[in-house]
Amino acid sequence: MVFSWSLRDVLNKNLYKDKIKKVPDTFSSTDHYLSSFKHLLKEEIRAEFSAGVESIAQSPACEISKVRISKHHKPPKSLYYEIMKKDIREVEKNSEHNYMLQSGDLIVLTDMRPRRMEDLIREKDNLFLFAFVASSNVDEPWIQIFSSKEFEPKLTTKKHGRFFATFLMNMTTSFRIWSALNPDPKSSSMGLIQKVLQYDSTVDDDCSLCVNEKPFNVKGLNVFDLISTLGLDESQQKAVLNTISMRNCSHQSNNVKLIWGPPGTGKTKTVASSLFVLLKLKCRTLTCAPTNIAVVQVANRLVRIFLESNGELDTYGLGDIVLFGHEERMKINDHDELMDVFLDYRKEVLGECLEPLHGWKGTLESMKSFLEDPQTRYNDYLQQHEVEDEENGSKKRIDGVKKNKVSDMVLKTEDLMIFEEFFKKRFSVLADRLVYCLKNMYTHLPTTSLPLNVAKQMIRLVHVLKTITNARKKVSDHKNLMMKREEILCILNYLSDQFPKLKFKGSVHEFCLSNARLLFCTASASIKVSKNVEMVIIDEAAQLKECESMIPLQVPGLKNAVLIGDDRQLPAMVQSKALGDLNFGRSLFQRLAKIGKKKHLLNIQYRMHPSISLFPNKEFYENRIIDAPKVEEISYSRSFLKGAMYGSYSFINVSRGKEDFEKGHSPRNIEEAVVVDHIVAKLFKDFKKQKLTVGVISPYKGQVCLIQEKIGNKYANYKENFAVNVRSVDGFQGGEEDVIIISTVRCNGNGSVGFLSNHQRTNVALTRARYCLWIVGNWTTLAKSGSVWKKVAIDAKTRGCFYDADDDLHSKQAKTGSLAKINQLSVSKPDFFGSLNLGKAKWKVFFADAFKSSITSISSKKCQNKAQKKLKKIADGWRLQSNTKEAEKCVATCGIAPELLELYKVKEQLYLVWSVDIIQEESKYTQAIKVWDVLPASKIPKLAKELDILFSKYTSEFMNRCKYKSIEGDLVLPMSWQLHSVLSAENLSDQFSVMNIRDDRQESSTGSLRDNMKAGSGISSSSRRRRRAGTA
Repeated sequence: MVFSWSLRDVLNKNLYKDKIKKVPDTFSSTDHYLSSFKHLLKEEIRAEFSAGVESIAQSPACEISKVRISKHHKPPKSLYYEIMKKDIREVEKNSEHNYMLQSGDLIVLTDMRPRRMEDLIREKDNLFLFAFVASSNVDEPWIQIFSSKEFEPKLTTKKHGRFFATFLMNMTTSFRIWSALNPDPKSSSMGLIQKVLQYDSTVDDDCSLCVNEKPFNVKGLNVFDLISTLGLDESQQKAVLNTISMRNCSHQSNNVKLIWGPPGTGKTKTVASSLFVLLKLKCRTLTCAPTNIAVVQVANRLVRIFLESNGELDTYGLGDIVLFGHEERMKINDHDELMDVFLDYRKEVLGECLEPLHGWKGTLESMKSFLEDPQTRYNDYLQQHEVEDEENGSKKRIDGVKKNKVSDMVLKTEDLMIFEEFFKKRFSVLADRLVYCLKNMYTHLPTTSLPLNVAKQMIRLVHVLKTITNARKKVSDHKNLMMKREEILCILNYLSDQFPKLKFKGSVHEFCLSNARLLFCTASASIKVSKNVEMVIIDEAAQLKECESMIPLQVPGLKNAVLIGDDRQLPAMVQSKALGDLNFGRSLFQRLAKIGKKKHLLNIQYRMHPSISLFPNKEFYENRIIDAPKVEEISYSRSFLKGAMYGSYSFINVSRGKEDFEKGHSPRNIEEAVVVDHIVAKLFKDFKKQKLTVGVISPYKGQVCLIQEKIGNKYANYKENFAVNVRSVDGFQGGEEDVIIISTVRCNGNGSVGFLSNHQRTNVALTRARYCLWIVGNWTTLAKSGSVWKKVAIDAKTRGCFYDADDDLHSKQAKTGSLAKINQLSVSKPDFFGSLNLGKAKWKVFFADAFKSSITSISSKKCQNKAQKKLKKIADGWRLQSNTKEAEKCVATCGIAPELLELYKVKEQLYLVWSVDIIQEESKYTQAIKVWDVLPASKIPKLAKELDILFSKYTSEFMNRCKYKSIEGDLVLPMSWQLHSVLSAENLSDQFSVMNIRDDRQESSTGSLRDNMKAGSGISSSSRRRRRAGTA
């Protein structure tokens, strides 16, 4: 499917416009259900692909040194090749060409490193093709790829020249979703899918026959007693009991339960507790989540509960738990406690322990042989040395040694050990190896392969051996060791006789997965589970796209599912704007809740100080959440900084702030960044030697980057005590810190706050703090916004939590004698775009990536100022007269480009290159300015040729609209047409328009008309005097 798209298709936002439809709330059949997502998924893949192409300048890349045809190469369809990256030693340490290709990556192969999207549509004789990474192994130099088309013969020779691979996107999850949406017709794993098609609110969620039965005893286990030891509150206990009841219900099958966990209510603890009970009940359960972080958190909590309750059995039983996935993305090396359940480590360790000669069996037999007749082993040792000495022609006298009498000559020449020394040393070596093997065997083998009685003897032997070796390090006690010999031999003989023979039908990997009772992975990776599973639990289910949840819901043998999450927080991310209102990002959790399925609420929050939880509880949860006793205690009120402004909850007003748009797009606010930096610095001063975690949140990437730049690595050396995390709202979902500082950024007279108004995003931002939440923003702007932030602002004032940032800054001024010192903390001069200020200009102006790169690379501030002045004049309608246009000779031979391109001199031999385009905004089409680049005259012809490819796709009607001039006095003003008056252009779907809106005004739906124009005409009436281009 993907390789059938041309680049034009990839960049065409309307490719699936006529096929994508809104996902309904209920479905008539399984086919209806699965097919509802297919075209939406295609559009999402296209949008991700397009985003990868548009941001290619920032994408990781690597240089390819060798290419060869794969043995799987079978044209015309199976176009498999193998590539080898340039040796890392040949690449500079900080080079941009260090990209590590991963299986599932979609890449573009070119004969030059693409610097902008336009590089992909250069002259036809240049190399450019897409490829998919079919397999990549860090231990193998050759990487197998599947190409979109045949390689030219020269590429597989040593004369192919330079060759680059650039990352575009990873398609693994998309492929897995596609597979789930197209199941095998013969599959018997569709029971739960059929259960979620609709919901009958007249039928109870709980089985009417089981509802009054108390599942206190299941298979001899007192479930209630077990749950009561886990420290759960009433709502958490009920959630666990409901899960167990559903599992044991014999009256209903294929059931789904929803557990609603608002922030801080213990979702992870509840899931882990349920899993612990299911483990005791020997219920094979798959636990998954949308992200690696969420999976690791649940697995970590479960392992902790397990080990705390395992007592003398040490780590026996961990073999029933397996976590699998990408080691780096899961950051397994940061979680030592998870190594014993991580599949890749388990495979490695068991493979070592099961090795015939030096594994656990061989070591056990060596220890037995040694302890049964140590004197013979010692004689063998002496004999070996005697033979070695004879071979060297220098046989030594050892008679005295055999009688435990060491001659001076022997010690001097050979340092042979006496019997006691030999015994202790040999025992120590064997004991260390045996302890390693025994402990790993009873840790990593599933309990179905290792009976409890055998495991107890292994644990006992490990204890005895460690006791002896530890004592040996302190006291040279040969007699103590000899006294323990019989006990050790007894256990060794028992294990030799009773240890079961392990049966492997496949690899160690398959053995571990097939025999585990609890499996942990991402929802996407659950496609690897091939053996029957009884139950699936999906954590953070409200963040998982419904179509992606089809993967775990189709694992073999599945009977029941539990979805736990909070649909009042952020849903899954969706790349395509076309899918925004079509429910593609909606979760199964949210849809089932919407159509009436009962949600079990976890109603006690343990995270936030009551003054922090007050507003979100009222605004988002109808006051249904109770503060836990621990957060109401006086000790939970922390005063990290002096002054009421830095209490548990405050709104810190920055009245002098100013929003600007970094590099023409994401808004930022330098004054707010100063305040945040100042607060963090104060916290560091007082707490650098104490444990404190600080989170800085902003909804906008521009502000996140700005604050990250200001804070830099100032606190990196203190992160064990003083940790600072600066992230977007989306990046903080699921996280929590001691102190949270929110920078709201927006500061304008009309109360415009853009996507800051999103309720779910606001909920996440306001519920991350434990002890202190400080909101930094412009109170007036937020109070005028008419959004949820208006309520936040007014609530803060009503509660007496409103403060002015200048109060604190002025107190610092009084101490230092100068406010300038504060400003020097982090205020830098606005960049080119930050100081451009086109907010009130008559024309809307968009900037290509090439222009942004070129203008910021100009070191001369004077030259940048000239460019700014020229742009401001152009945006206000000033134009050169036709007969005074400069440098037209530069593009005279470039097809139709001269008809649209404008070249305005900035300084000698440096020109602004721009044109008029059409954008769609609300109910009309409007002319806008696109600035392509700022270039010396010598480079303009090349750009003009590239743009001519784009312009040649325009119809004459579209060209006329771009060239149309509406003149008022000496100014040219933008022309508008009604939305129904559509135009036409065979387009490259905004191939060059990696444009960024310069002003808050464009946060409404604006987009290039080339995305959806069709033939038509009709010009709206206007009182202005109008003339065609060229007639002025």
